[in-house]
Amino acid sequence: MAVNQLGQFGESFVVDHLKNQGFKILEQNYKKFFGEIDIIATKEDLLIFVEVKTRKNIQTSMFELVLPSKQRKIILTAKSYLSLNNLSNITSRFDVALVHYAIDQAPELNYIPNAFYGSDF
Repeated sequence: MAVNQLGQFGESFVVDHLKNQGFKILEQNYKKFFGEIDIIATKEDLLIFVEVKTRKNIQTSMFELVLPSKQRKIILTAKSYLSLNNLSNITSRFDVALVHYAIDQAPELNYIPNAFYGSDF
């Protein structure tokens, strides 16, 4: 499986997981000049911004894959999304979904709510 196919698989897997948890998917691959958010979803009065990381092997700690520089880009993009959609009075959080996919095994998901925080959130 090519890298972009692996990433698409992981995002679809997480979308299905979120839908099963009662979330409505608002955006996928939301892009701005300064960053991208893989999934934006909502449930009741909660808005989540989800970064998805999919890997075939897990020799590197998957927690090290969302570095502070990437977090800053996600936070800037989230602020832009909130502003453009006039969403000032909503609770939001940043989640990370870590998908481990090996061809001979079922995919595994490690979902981390509130994986990191942005200032002004």
